[in-house]
Parts: sequence; structure tokens; C-alpha cells
Amino acid sequence: MIRFGTSGWRAVIAEEFTLANVRRVAGAIASHLAAARTARKGVFIGYDTRFMSDRFAREAATVLAGRGVPVALSPAPVPTPVVAFAIVSGRRAGGVNITASHNPPEYSGIKFSTATGAPAPPDVTRAIEALLGAQTGEVAAADSSQSKRAEGRIKSLDMRAAYFRQIARLVRLPAIRRAGLRVACDMRHGASIGYLDGLVRKAARSVESLNDKADPLFGGLGPDCGETQLNRLSRLVASKRLHLGLATDGDGDRFGIVDRGGRFVPPNLFLAVLADYLLTERRLPGGVGRSVATTHLLDAVCAFHGRKVYETPVGFKFLGEHLRSGRAFLVCEESAGLSLRGHVPEKDGILAGLLACEMVAVRGKSIRTQIDELFRKVGPLHGRRIDYHMDVEARDRLARRLEEVPSAFAGRRIDRLDTTDGRKMIFRDGSWLLLRPSGTEPVIRCYAEARKPRDVEALLSAARDLIH
Repeated sequence: MIRFGTSGWRAVIAEEFTLANVRRVAGAIASHLAAARTARKGVFIGYDTRFMSDRFAREAATVLAGRGVPVALSPAPVPTPVVAFAIVSGRRAGGVNITASHNPPEYSGIKFSTATGAPAPPDVTRAIEALLGAQTGEVAAADSSQSKRAEGRIKSLDMRAAYFRQIARLVRLPAIRRAGLRVACDMRHGASIGYLDGLVRKAARSVESLNDKADPLFGGLGPDCGETQLNRLSRLVASKRLHLGLATDGDGDRFGIVDRGGRFVPPNLFLAVLADYLLTERRLPGGVGRSVATTHLLDAVCAFHGRKVYETPVGFKFLGEHLRSGRAFLVCEESAGLSLRGHVPEKDGILAGLLACEMVAVRGKSIRTQIDELFRKVGPLHGRRIDYHMDVEARDRLARRLEEVPSAFAGRRIDRLDTTDGRKMIFRDGSWLLLRPSGTEPVIRCYAEARKPRDVEALLSAARDLIH
């Protein structure tokens, strides 16, 4: 059964993710667009560097075009934020992206984005799922005559130059040039090849590139850009005494940042320092949108500057609304995702890397130094996340256990319970613990944040006992 999660439908290639099922999903999307009377506006279709992604994309394009939907198809792997930009800048009805983002290499997926450029919200994905359920039999592969007719509605569209111009409007590239930064870029063998490094080359004094050849296995380490995957980047930054190391995950929507000396920067800390930089140096109007799982250090930054914080469930399909409304100048997630007002309501790891360059260039300080200064200004907050792989039965047992919330947990009084997305216990001392099932993987995510690292570990230890 095909179900859409936090960010699209994902499944193992050749098991559930097959050409036949891609045709089914594409057919349901075509029917949804027809029902909304937006099909004539067309869609943009992109894909990542996973196994057969280009073939799956072509198959989806043929089905959509065969149903009368004009298709602009990327001629090469393209980052997720670029797909979103193609939708918005072309005023299209939506977009289809063949990607499983940070999931392991054996997975692929289909992400459907609406005309806003944001991932489809729950009401849209439920409508597509209903159309899938109503299908009788398989969606047949197009024969030669059908393919020829569909080809007339499929056009190749390379968005690279237009996206580069967009980033130049959002980031102060001249400031980076003046600072003479030396930077390393790790594309993780993914869709950001030629994008992340290409943009950094326009501004930095020198650029070292890693993992800049497409590889469906992502070099054996997977497509994510967390601390483990960026060990090689960290060593390069340290050994060559570079200012920064930048990375994106396989589809380019998540960021990874390595500071001077080869120190990995946790996403939550970078997001808080960036918010402070944009408020202090650029004086951007508005507040900050963050997911329920993202650091409350952002709340402290906004309180210091007299700005509002807007909390949402996990997923950019919820955060994007705060950009479109103009309420927020920055929206972000602890899973290394952000976007700015004036850009697309989708995570953009490439933009994040360029903003890191700008921040270091303008302030003339390492990110670690800026974190220390922020802690002195608003107080320290430390956090950590642990993922527990669980089968469906174990996850259901935990969900039942969490229905009975005590008045205290791990020796702390519970001040408030937030059920926006999972179970978040907020304690009287300002620390908090969140347990929520992932929308993209069979895991329970456990998040904790407190003023002292030892308190974070105490909360995580108590959560571990609860889970097991």
C-alpha cells in the first residue's frame, strides 16, 4: 500500500518502488491536477543520483504528459530546492521529484510539491492516496504511439543558471569575495554536484571538492551529511586550515557544516547563530518559524531581539506557510533544514552553506566563536537526538505507554505537555524531551534539550528506559 509520509512516498527499489508503482503514483497525481483544473499549468520533474532515478523520472513524465499535463523535465540530477524554484518561478501546478532524500541507497521515492513549491500538505497527499486506492489494475506502460504523443508535451529544462541568480539575490556574495574565504565542499555524490561547489566558486578565494562524482551508493556511507559522514571533510578542513567545510545530503535539501579546525557544527547551533546574525547584521523584519523538534535557543534569540517564534509540526509543508505569509524571515528544522523569506518554502542546504560563508565573512569569526558569544548573550542550551529503530508492534506499545503522562519525569516537574507532533514534555526549568515517530523511517526519534550537557544525558537515559 502506497502511503505518503512527512516528505513524500519512499520505498525500497525493486520491492515496492517499481516502474509500475511509479506509473500508478504519476497517474494519481495527474488525476488530482485534473480535478483541481490546474493540469494545463504543467509540472516540473526532477530526480537525484540514485539507481534508475532518471528512468523513473522519464516514466513519470510520460504518464503525466500522456494525461495532458505539460512536463518540464530536468536533463540531469537536480537538488530538491531547485525543483521547488522551478515550480514557483515557472508558475507551474506542481512538481514531482524522484528522491528518497537522506534515506539509505536502496530506497527511492516520489515527492510531490504543490504550486507554492512546498511539499504537498496532508489534505493533498490524502487525496492522491484516495485516487491510488480507486485505481483498478496497473497503469500500463505507454506504447510507441502513446510515447510519441507524450513526447510533444515533455520539454527539457535546465534550471541551474536561474537558480544561481536566485541565490545571488539572497546571499551577499561580494562580502564573501572580500573576505577571501578558503572552503571545502562535499556533495556526497548527490544532486548538488555542480550547484554547491559551483556557487561557492563564484565567491570563495579557493574551493576544494569532495565526492563530486555521482554514485547511487553514495560512496558507501549513505547520502546523509551528519557528523559521521563528514569525517573526511573535517580532516580536509583541519589539514589545509580552511575557513569552512560545506556539505549537502543526496538531494541537496539538508546541510552539513564543518568549522575552522575541522569541528562539526550541530545544525541546531548553526540555526540559532544564523538567526542572530540575520537579525543583528541584516536587521530582517519578522519572526522565526521552527518545528516542534527544533532548538529553543531560537526562542531565546528571538526574545533577545523582540521577535516572535512560530512553532509547527515537523515538516516544511507546515513551515512554508510562515514564509509565504511574511510572518517569518527564517524557517528551520533541527534536521538541518532552512529557508528564507523571498525564497522557496522548501529546505535548501545549498543556501544554508552560502549563508554560513556570508556569516563568517561579515563577522570575521569562526562559527564556534560566534556560538560562544551567543551563549554569553542569551544563555547556553545543549541538545541531542537519538533514533531508535522499532517495528510497528513496539512502536504501538510505546504510543500506548505515552498516553499516560506523569506529573514528573526524570526527576523534573512537567510544566506543559505539547502534542503537536509526538509527545513533548516541557519542564519547569526550561528543559524538554520529545518522543515522536519518524514520518520517513521506521524509527522513534528522541530529542532532549537542557542548560547543561549532563541534564541532556539524564533526560535521554530516562527516555531510553521508557522506550525499552
